[in-house]
Amino acid sequence: MGLTANSTGGGAVDRGLHIEKSTPDERVVALAGNPNVGKSTVFNELTGLNQHTGNWPGKTVTNAQGRCLHNQTPYILVDIPGTYSLMAHSAEEEVARDFLCFGGPDAVVVVCDATCLERNMNLVLQTLEITDRAVVCVNLMDEARRKGVRVNLEQLSENLGVPVVGASARSGKGLQELMTEVEAVASGRRECRPARVRYLPVVEEAIRLLEPAVAAKLGGRLNSRWVCLRLLDSDEALRETMTEHLGFSLWTDPEISVKIEQAKNGLLDHGVTEDRLKDILVSCVILRAEEVCMDAVACGKNGYSRRDRKIDRVLTGRWTGIPLMLLLLVVVFWITITGANYPSELLSGGLFWVGDRLADLFEWAGAPAWLEGALVDGVYRVLAWVVSVMLPPMAIFFPLFTLLEDAGYLPRVAFNLDKCFHKAHACGKQALTMAMGFGCNAAGVVGCRIIDSPRERLIATLTNNFVPCNGRFAPPHKGKQNGCRVLTRKKKRLNSP
Repeated sequence: MGLTANSTGGGAVDRGLHIEKSTPDERVVALAGNPNVGKSTVFNELTGLNQHTGNWPGKTVTNAQGRCLHNQTPYILVDIPGTYSLMAHSAEEEVARDFLCFGGPDAVVVVCDATCLERNMNLVLQTLEITDRAVVCVNLMDEARRKGVRVNLEQLSENLGVPVVGASARSGKGLQELMTEVEAVASGRRECRPARVRYLPVVEEAIRLLEPAVAAKLGGRLNSRWVCLRLLDSDEALRETMTEHLGFSLWTDPEISVKIEQAKNGLLDHGVTEDRLKDILVSCVILRAEEVCMDAVACGKNGYSRRDRKIDRVLTGRWTGIPLMLLLLVVVFWITITGANYPSELLSGGLFWVGDRLADLFEWAGAPAWLEGALVDGVYRVLAWVVSVMLPPMAIFFPLFTLLEDAGYLPRVAFNLDKCFHKAHACGKQALTMAMGFGCNAAGVVGCRIIDSPRERLIATLTNNFVPCNGRFAPPHKGKQNGCRVLTRKKKRLNSP
């Protein structure tokens, strides 16, 4: 996935992702963040209707680009896919990482959720390993206040070494201050000294061994420390992208390949295999995120976190997790199936009554029987039957499913079933897509895109079709009743002179 200049004043092109500057002064700003932190809301508020969307080439991932003006300086904002990590395991994560590394943005805005800031710090710290030109936007400050969460923005900025701005994007608060900081960082007036993640001594020694040779080859085009970590991490997808971007391969360079071999041997001497190295890198980032938030985030409600832990112990407990999950799903299915009977009966009664009147109209007009059969019985009654059977259960199930998601229960379902699915060589996230399939198989299959591994995603897509959706639970008496009604009308029509 290469990136080259293609505009009057320079710009990024990602094999079809064209970011063309209308003037040389226009600056490119990337918007990064975890899913559901309000990143798109920030983007929409800043760009208004001056935006367009498209697909990243080679990926089924949507991107949005828009323009905005701040202090007479034009900006192009690129809303990159939401991701939890830049240690890419999915198409979205690869796109986000590659644009931050090779897209050449003048600044990066990392949008965070103020209500769970520590979790969002993982992406912030990984972004700061790639670029110094970053601004952290702590969104949903109004939600945090309602939950009793207090964020010391100045302390957080000091801990991270980059500007931090609080915002409530839905009401537009803090966005002008955000663009002011973006302007200072993009223009170079604000010097940033980002906090670095410190890894175990054995990993740091491997980085020190590699970095001089790597830095000399890169010539300042990429962060040499981050590249060293990726060389040790053996990321095949990144290897192709980096080689295409640089025009040469670091992995096959004689001097660097020798250094890589020495660094990996040093790691192995301390029992650090490739898998163990990945675990170490992730663990150190998480610990650093905790350290960054320790004195910058406070919870006014002392029992807030403790209450969540108590709930988790019940909902994900070894002896209570599965039974409670099954009980809750049975209740949801019972409400859906039983509750759908009444609106379904009303809909079918009303729609089939209209169908009878249409049949009367055709009969009064003297239309041939084949025309009435094609239009009334073949088109209208089939459509009426599908609507009356499918719409009510879907209209009940999906709101209930959404309530479970908003309450935070669905991730706990995936956690409970993860081990079971792994024993079947599938992904635990498939539990969510299968549950969604009870409402509609099409929605369940589309939901399989949340699964990172292509193999496990294919397994989920194929097996999701075997989940019986609500349309298959249609009460049989309605079909008999409406079918008998149609047959009675046919017999009367045939017996009439």
